[in-house]
Amino acid sequence: MAVELDGRLEEIVEHGADTRSLFLGLPVAFDFRPGQFISCRLPVGGETLTRPYSIASSPEDARRLEIVLNLVPGGPGSHYLFGLSVGTRVHFTGPWGSFVLDRAPEAETVFIPDGTGIAPIRPMLRRALATATGRPLRLLAGAAARERVLYRAELDALARECPSFAWEHVSSVELADEVRRRWVERGTGRSRHFFICGVGAIVPAVRDLLRQAGYERRAVQYEKW
Repeated sequence: MAVELDGRLEEIVEHGADTRSLFLGLPVAFDFRPGQFISCRLPVGGETLTRPYSIASSPEDARRLEIVLNLVPGGPGSHYLFGLSVGTRVHFTGPWGSFVLDRAPEAETVFIPDGTGIAPIRPMLRRALATATGRPLRLLAGAAARERVLYRAELDALARECPSFAWEHVSSVELADEVRRRWVERGTGRSRHFFICGVGAIVPAVRDLLRQAGYERRAVQYEKW
């Protein structure tokens, strides 16, 4: 059930010149599923803008939410959030969304985030690892360069700790071609599950590529921003 809450901005983490995480402390526990998002109500220019942001933290940390955002040129919502200082209150509603993972599928699972699309994938991956069935878990992260992959140190640590998990980086412009090579042309069988997230045309392109190759529709889940 969706609720309305005010979160207090407790911490700001810079990931680069135009990408940052905002951490919101909450007055009560916030119940959500890995992959869901909140809708922030932002007072900008005399009106209230509503902007959705995926939750990058896990449901187990129910009193502190992390959202990740890019500074969008000409985007009033992101410019407002980038201008906030610690201590500011942010009003939001949620949770929203059906792009979720509650437990690891009984099949090889592949996460395909592009850029900040890794935000909802991160708690999904954590939940999949916590409920692992012994099936392989893979993450193919699209970004301009490996050092631009968000949470890469955490991903490296998870790969060391969990033999069933591995991750790799690929250039965003090569993401669809790499998916085709790995899981359409070379991959045998069509039992894998996929979770895809990112901005723009790359998401439906990868979705359609996999579904047209014979993967079941329900096994190819996606979130397009």
